Amino acid sequence: MKRNATAVWQGTGKEGTGHLTTQSTVLNKTQYSFNSRFADGIGTNPEELVAAAHAGCFTMKLSFNLSGAGFIPENLETKCEITLENGAITNSHLILSASVPGISKEKFDELVADAEANCPISKLYNTTISVDATLL
Repeated sequence: MKRNATAVWQGTGKEGTGHLTTQSTVLNKTQYSFNSRFADGIGTNPEELVAAAHAGCFTMKLSFNLSGAGFIPENLETKCEITLENGAITNSHLILSASVPGISKEKFDELVADAEANCPISKLYNTTISVDATLL
């Protein structure tokens, strides 16, 4: 399986404008800019999208873990806080609120730890990055 998204940027880093489109078109020429990334501008930014991806991936992995162990979650809600410092993402902090009938705290903690370590986005943080660049 492959998924894709496209970023288009015009102009300088600070004064330029850009938009993002995802394969599913959930994002369809969605605006992003210096202000939406580093101030309070309207639009999205890469760190917000990474946070959404990590929260979604972790929560789905945990759901698979729970159901695989015989527990059906009533509700899993995860907030992800991404920290950007000195031009690098230095932390991805997941804050989970869960309602899972019949599970012990020990079993729950075990399945959460597995989801934290093994969701594909968590694994992405230690990956090789490659670029296929074309200058037009």
